[in-house]
Amino acid sequence: MGDEREHEEPVTVDDESPAERETARELDEHDSPGAVPDADEDAEAEAPRTSEGSPVPHLDLQKPAESEQPQTYASHPAPVHVDHDPDGRPLLVFVNEVAGGRKLLANVRERAAAASYIAVAAPQNQPTVGTLIDTDEIRDAARSRVDVTMAVLAEFGFDTVGDVMDPDPLLAMDDAVRAHEAGTILLSCLDNTRVGLMRKDMVEWARDHFEPDTEVVHIPVRIQDDSVRWDVTHTLVVATQTVNSPDLVNRLKDRASDSPHRYTFICPSSDLVPRETICRDLAATMAELYRDDVDATGQPSSPDPFQAVENAIANYRIDDVLISTLAGEQSRWLEEDLVGRVREITEKPVEHVEAGRPAETVAAAVAADSAQGAEVSG
Repeated sequence: MGDEREHEEPVTVDDESPAERETARELDEHDSPGAVPDADEDAEAEAPRTSEGSPVPHLDLQKPAESEQPQTYASHPAPVHVDHDPDGRPLLVFVNEVAGGRKLLANVRERAAAASYIAVAAPQNQPTVGTLIDTDEIRDAARSRVDVTMAVLAEFGFDTVGDVMDPDPLLAMDDAVRAHEAGTILLSCLDNTRVGLMRKDMVEWARDHFEPDTEVVHIPVRIQDDSVRWDVTHTLVVATQTVNSPDLVNRLKDRASDSPHRYTFICPSSDLVPRETICRDLAATMAELYRDDVDATGQPSSPDPFQAVENAIANYRIDDVLISTLAGEQSRWLEEDLVGRVREITEKPVEHVEAGRPAETVAAAVAADSAQGAEVSG
C-alpha cells in the first residue's frame, strides 16, 4: 500500500520526538489562503510549528478572505473571529472527494474553538465519481480541493493550513494525523468508499486505526442523498471564468428561493485563468450559497468541458445542467457548441447563462434564432 509514489512525497513523521524530526520544506503556494504574509526569515524561523514543520496559523496576522458579494445573515451569523484553544489538539479536515459542503462547514464551526488550529489535507488521488481529472493533473486536483476548502473556511473567519499528501488515501490520512497530531478528523468521502490494495472501507479503517485517541467524524459526500431526496433539485453547474459572476450567483440563489436546490460545480481548467483564481472564485460562490442555506460542492476539473460534463452526468443523479459562459463572441465554449453537444447526450434540461447579459435577453435571442430556423425550414 503506497509503495510506489510517482509524485512528490509528502512529509511523514516517525516515532521520534518532535525535536528530532526533520523540518518539512515550505509549501510553494505562498499566495494560497492561510499563508502568513510578509513574515521575515528570523520571525518565521522562531514561529511555532506543527510536528511536520508547517507554521501554526497566527490568528492576529491573518484575515478572512473577503468576498465581493454582500454578506447575508441567514441561519448562520456573519464571519467572526474564532479564539482557538491553545491547549487543544488540531482539527484535521481530510477531503477525499470534492471540496466544500455545508455539513463540513457546520462541523468545523462546531469544533473550531476547541482546537489549537485547523488543517486541511487531501490525497493525490483520482476522485471516485463525478469529476474527470487527467492523470498528469492529479496533484493539482488535490491542491485545488485543499485550496477551495481553505478559501471557503476563510470566508467564514477560519484560518487554516493545508497539505497535499500521498496518493494512497489511507497512507495520506495516517501521515496527516501523525503530522498534525490531530484530535479530530472530519473525513469527507463517499459512504462505502473502498481504498487500498485490500479494498478496505475508508471510514471503518479510519475508526479502527485512530479511535479512541483521535475522533473520526464522517462527512458524507452528498451523492447517496441525491438519489432519495426527490424534493431537492440537483443541478450540475459548469463554469470557470464566470463562476463568481453576479449573473450566475444571482441565478443560483433565485432558483433555490423558488424550490430546494443543491449544486455540484465543475470548473474546467483554462489557460486563461490561473488555478488559484478558479479556486478562489469557486469558494466565494459556494460561501454565498451557504449563507443562504443552499448546499454546494465542487472543484476544478480537466480542461475539456464536454468530457467533464459527460462524466458527471454518468455518475451523479442530475436533474438539470446549467452552463455559464461569457457573452457569445467572447466564449470559446460557445464557439465549440458546448451547450448543444451537452443537450445531445442528456434528456435533462440544459440552461445557458451568459455573464453580463440578462436572462430575458438570452431567452429572446434563443426564441429569435428558433423562429428564424423555422422560417428557413419552412
